[in-house]
Amino acid sequence: MREKSFDDQIEGRNAVLELLESGKDINKIFIEKGEKHGSINKIIAIARERKIVMVEKDKRQLSEMAQTENYQGVIAIVPPFEYANVEDILDLAKQRGEKPFVLILDGIEDPHNLGSIIRTAETAGVHGIIIPKRRAASVNSTVNKVSAGAVQHMKIARVTNLTDCIRNLKEAGLWIIGTDMDAKTIYYDQDYTDAIGIVIGSEGFGMSRLVKENTDILIKIPMKGKITSLNASVSAGIVMYEAVKQRR
Repeated sequence: MREKSFDDQIEGRNAVLELLESGKDINKIFIEKGEKHGSINKIIAIARERKIVMVEKDKRQLSEMAQTENYQGVIAIVPPFEYANVEDILDLAKQRGEKPFVLILDGIEDPHNLGSIIRTAETAGVHGIIIPKRRAASVNSTVNKVSAGAVQHMKIARVTNLTDCIRNLKEAGLWIIGTDMDAKTIYYDQDYTDAIGIVIGSEGFGMSRLVKENTDILIKIPMKGKITSLNASVSAGIVMYEAVKQRR
């Protein structure tokens, strides 16, 4: 059975427009009174075509509802986000006739980082993302907004035990590649053309010990400046697009 998160709301014009165009279910859309210009008109037109309930609210009411500051006069109320199964991710790769390209996030707690990683992963052709249920950000309105709606197009699985999941992926034929600042192999010297799962560690502590012990290969991004670490979403993007370059 697929797991669902709590009801949520999607905020901002681009995020709501992306949600509408994805065809996903929307319970209701709230629009600020008087906001009838620009992309709001397109949102209204698509919502009417799909017979989605729309409610006008004054600015004060909508501001009280908003979970983010930059809601841009529109908020969509959506059903619970439905997480995929790990098997769904591998099946998608098979359907596309491609070797699995999976991203494994070990304890990413910042929803902005998670959203940014999802956005990059979707553009890079990643088949799916795996996150742990505990001590990690889950998909919410902030993640959706930062991802620019990419969560609507990305298979995301939440697992109870990340280490067990990695072992199962290895049994399915994936090579598990972990990012670690103490690794000997530089990321662009690694081969990513096979079935792979790339592990990105948490913002402050990197990969957990058990996850690290279960990787097949460790890679690092060389640091030339005085700062010795990168933001998790930046690290993920660098490695993912090296894989894109090799797998094209």
